[in-house]
Amino acid sequence: MTAWLADTQALLWWLSDDSRLSSPARELIAEGEVRVSFSVASVWEAEIKAASGKLTMSGDLLEALVADGFVELAITARHARDAARLPLLHRDPFDRMIAAQALHERLTVITSDRKIAEYGVPVLW
Repeated sequence: MTAWLADTQALLWWLSDDSRLSSPARELIAEGEVRVSFSVASVWEAEIKAASGKLTMSGDLLEALVADGFVELAITARHARDAARLPLLHRDPFDRMIAAQALHERLTVITSDRKIAEYGVPVLW
């Protein structure tokens, strides 16, 4: 059985019912029969962007994700080490963390970011 990790954009698009979230991703999340995780890095990234005025969020992101059945994936020291050791195919540290977590935990990432797949991470879009 495939385990899933939604990246920050996918999570935000899900919560705002944005049409940029692909139909396969939307259906997978909506069916609720599989575990879809979110990285602590996604909450961190979105909250930083909101605090700097680059992102507007309505309500509490963490509470919304938990209410919609997403499962928190904590960042471990191994995840941090592995993210730092990834080749610089992607400059965004949050996306590098998501890639490292997916590789370490054997997760498929729900993302529109093609750079994540360049790390050998399986993706759904």
